[in-house]
Amino acid sequence: MKTLHLMRHAKSSWQAAGLADHERELNDRGKRDAPRMGVALAELLSAQPVHCSSAVRARQTLEGLCDGWPAMAVQQHEVDDALYTFDYQDLLLWLQDFQGEGGSCFLLGHNPGLTDLCNQLVGRRAIDNLPTAGYLQLEIPVSHWSDLTEGIATLTEWQFPRDLP
Repeated sequence: MKTLHLMRHAKSSWQAAGLADHERELNDRGKRDAPRMGVALAELLSAQPVHCSSAVRARQTLEGLCDGWPAMAVQQHEVDDALYTFDYQDLLLWLQDFQGEGGSCFLLGHNPGLTDLCNQLVGRRAIDNLPTAGYLQLEIPVSHWSDLTEGIATLTEWQFPRDLP
């Protein structure tokens, strides 16, 4: 059994005209939500390495997540250019090639890729939209990530900033 953790970057800013998408930073709401999600997820999960998109807003989300979840801050996180994608098929291929040890993988990235990945793995429209700084957990009955196929996962947990106190 494998556990897949998916988190979308926190809310980003569109104010800097002409700034490349990859370079966009978090806005004030995003800077508030990332640590709040860290606090909430610390009560739900064990700290683990995160595989993070190389986009500035994703890396800032990871920093905020770690600010709210100190045990997460000491993990060995990986920033990966391949996770700067909006296509679920790219993410699925990345996961099928994943050689990480243990039974889980935590991805921090972008929509619509993450929403579509969840829905494809579950085999139905499980969610309409993973909101910014939103988190999903999927249980997948495979022994190896290379065995990952569409339609076999179960969405078991979710946490969204709007639901936090």
